[in-house]
Amino acid sequence: MRNVTKRYAGSAPVLDGVNLTVAPGDVVGVVGANGCGKSTLLRIMVGLSTPTAGTVTGRPAVVGYVPEKLPGHGRVSARAYLTHLGRIRGLSGRQAAGRARELLDRLSLVGGAGTSLRRLSKGNAQKVALAQALLVPPGLLVLDEPWSGLDATAHEVLAELVKEVAAAGGAVVFTDHREAVVAANASAVHHIAGGRLTPVARDRGASTAQVELTPGGPGVKWPHWPSLPGVVDATVGDRSVALTVLDPYCDELLFQAIRNGWSVAGVRR
Repeated sequence: MRNVTKRYAGSAPVLDGVNLTVAPGDVVGVVGANGCGKSTLLRIMVGLSTPTAGTVTGRPAVVGYVPEKLPGHGRVSARAYLTHLGRIRGLSGRQAAGRARELLDRLSLVGGAGTSLRRLSKGNAQKVALAQALLVPPGLLVLDEPWSGLDATAHEVLAELVKEVAAAGGAVVFTDHREAVVAANASAVHHIAGGRLTPVARDRGASTAQVELTPGGPGVKWPHWPSLPGVVDATVGDRSVALTVLDPYCDELLFQAIRNGWSVAGVRR
């Protein structure tokens, strides 16, 4: 995006001279208050809105997009919706149905794939929205407030999916109004306010805790530690795990660890 401006008649610019380059493998987080232009930025990025001025180049052929709200589709089930979109994107009916089932199982859709979209809660509608964006491996995955409304388990799965897209060479851009969420899940952070996009320097040593955990016994659950919300670094051994955790997530991580059979060997700033 080069010098991108978006202005509506009779109003101040929503975006004003925005410059942003996203490379394969990047995970870019955009943080800002509600109404600051985050959604407009994403719609221009994926090609759903045209800038008043400036250019957008290099958009990949396959773009996955999760809007802030999934449109209602009456009685259509989650399975039928995803299978239809998969076929539009070039998958066979069997491939689309299989990929839909895989993603919904992984995201633990409450009620199952046969549930109609209009009966889904906000969090479960968000899971379907995530699934549709990942039916075909995206070269660019764009997510508008993706963690909003998701349960704790889906938080972990979404973090894993984001990392998998980046590891496969895709680029990821997501927005959130919570700085801790952005810092925990992005490799680069930008702040948007007054129509301007400003890079934020990363300081992973600030406002974190060092947590050491040991498994409490056989059968203890071993999660994918680097994907847990708030974890910025993880060293996993055979009998212990050392984590660097952002402060806002530390209490919840400790609670979840203890509940799943882990013992806390130490916590320090």
